Amino acid sequence: MKKIAIPLENGRLCAHFGHCQQFSIVDVDNNAIVSETRVTPPPHEPGLLPAWLAEKGVSHIIAGGMGQRALALFKNQNIQVYVGAGSEDPVELVNDWIKGTLSTGSNACDH
Repeated sequence: MKKIAIPLENGRLCAHFGHCQQFSIVDVDNNAIVSETRVTPPPHEPGLLPAWLAEKGVSHIIAGGMGQRALALFKNQNIQVYVGAGSEDPVELVNDWIKGTLSTGSNACDH
């Protein structure tokens, strides 16, 4: 089972990972979505979210943008990160990931 976290703002992919309103956590098993839950993150504090998401069992992150420190912290947690995703519905993003067609571009975050 894979757990994919996507930062959200108003139900859509949030361009700034560390300041999202919610996370969609999507469970994938045998290349199919089995559940999606929305969770509210703790108040923003640098370095907190990677450990918090790791505690929730997250294995992958799909994000619009993410700072270099967060990228390094996720790597230390063995969580694979995809940045530069477009602004879409979280379930569509995960379905694209399952199909191998997830489109990522440049990191939308510059710090």
